[in-house]
Amino acid sequence: MARHAWRWRRWQRVALVGGFTLGMCAYTTYHYDTAYLIAASIYRSSVAAKVTWQVSWDYYRNFPELPGPDCDENERRQILAIRSAVHLRAAEKMKCALMKNGGVYIKLGQHISAMQYVLPTEWCTTMQVLQDQNTASPIEEVNAVIEADLGETIDQLFSSFDLEPIGVASLAQVHRAVLRDTGEEVAVKVQHPTVRKYSDIDIATVSVMFEFIHSVFPDFKFMWLSAEMKDSLPRELDFRNDKVNAEQVVWNFSLRPDIPLAVPKMIRATERVLVMEYVHGHRCDDLTYLRQYAIDPAQVSRAIGHVFAEMTYIHGFLHCDPHPGNLFVRPRVAANTPHGYNFDLVLLDHGLYRNLSSRFRYEYAEMWHALMRGDQNQIRYWSRQLSGTDLYRLFSIILTGQNWSTIESKALSRSAGPAKISITSMREQEPDLVRQITEVLSSVPPVLLLVLKTNDLLRMVDQRLFADQPPLVQRHAQLRTWLRLSHYCLIAIRNARAADISHRPTHVGIPQSIARSASLALNWFSFWLRNIFLSSYAMILAIEDTIARLRARFILST
Repeated sequence: MARHAWRWRRWQRVALVGGFTLGMCAYTTYHYDTAYLIAASIYRSSVAAKVTWQVSWDYYRNFPELPGPDCDENERRQILAIRSAVHLRAAEKMKCALMKNGGVYIKLGQHISAMQYVLPTEWCTTMQVLQDQNTASPIEEVNAVIEADLGETIDQLFSSFDLEPIGVASLAQVHRAVLRDTGEEVAVKVQHPTVRKYSDIDIATVSVMFEFIHSVFPDFKFMWLSAEMKDSLPRELDFRNDKVNAEQVVWNFSLRPDIPLAVPKMIRATERVLVMEYVHGHRCDDLTYLRQYAIDPAQVSRAIGHVFAEMTYIHGFLHCDPHPGNLFVRPRVAANTPHGYNFDLVLLDHGLYRNLSSRFRYEYAEMWHALMRGDQNQIRYWSRQLSGTDLYRLFSIILTGQNWSTIESKALSRSAGPAKISITSMREQEPDLVRQITEVLSSVPPVLLLVLKTNDLLRMVDQRLFADQPPLVQRHAQLRTWLRLSHYCLIAIRNARAADISHRPTHVGIPQSIARSASLALNWFSFWLRNIFLSSYAMILAIEDTIARLRARFILST
């Protein structure tokens, strides 16, 4: 009897397991896409969870505290070497995991690579390869996306279509093609088919990763980064936003023919496919290409500065991803252009923009104006208004990329060689620095985070443009950036004050009208006087640069 019962229970278990297996097979057969999505999501989440645990455990077990002031030099170097090795080991593990998952995770790595004012150098340097390490989707998948979104295949839409993409990013890739109906040469941006499928679960996983790390290391407060990705990614994944944003930029700059900005014409857009004008040119930081077409890097820098200053302080509509791959230079004949330059600055990838309110632009301009003057009281006040914290010195350092001593000594707009910050050395001197930086960044409004990121990317572009110039020219390039920034800050402040004067409630009468007109005139005169000084200083720098270049050429020729 017992033996019979045992056999019955065994067959029950076999039937249960067999039924479950058959049911799963049937479900998978009829719902393959859903089953595959679930399995792939579990796998991607497990990869993220594994590397998060490995990195956290490595730091917990092997990361020493910073050496104290009484530590001898040899021990200090040994401790710093161990810390650097742990940073590098952890960054390599994280990079491999991000590359394995791809998509949103690559985007996360690109964000990390740009956070040089927060993260250790080992992390930023390791993640920089993710700017170019993206895997292209097979042409069959590209064709499937195009047919699903546009209703026609590649062969039906295009008379020619390059199978090899000319660019591959974390979210999409771009192919060169020719439209069959018009013969127009176009660039076709196609979203990777798996990105949208996994985006929600990937962002949720990243948020959990950050929460877990924060629970182990309370000073780690980077949840704002996952929140920013959660806000930005849906906009970037809808290519119709690219078309709308690009057309808005064209409208904003329609009254500035003196600025050599070009935006590709947007022809057709769906959520996952964007067809636009193909633009011949090259990355703005390719100095060999610039020399080949006799394009002055200083003029390229000036054009970039004007474009983004106009966006920030005048239009309030800011392109927030100005890395060199999104800034192309297209050679032109200067005599045939309304702006007089021998190139166009072509602005690409219009998926990530932010609207800056008039109040934000005014406060941001006042903050920069105070930084240029080294006015500590005003810096403290406007820093509080913008960041919501009392750490005004640290906020100023993050904003300018300069040491506080340079800012305090009023050297930003007059020093021939402003000192650059070294986050690594600052961390060694101030153990609490990371906590303070994360406190600042977790307190500022989300739009300011993207403005800070944009500033960092523009500084990087400027450094590359002047990499082969004489030292004096490099130092003057930084000064001209400050002067250009001062000019636009003065415009923003002038416009805000003029609007305030115009809208003040006053009794109707001749004396009141005269007083208002006098205030407006004084506001404009003050701007004009300061701007004359900035223009004169910029002219002096240009003359000194010309002399420095001629001297360098003379030395090389002899």
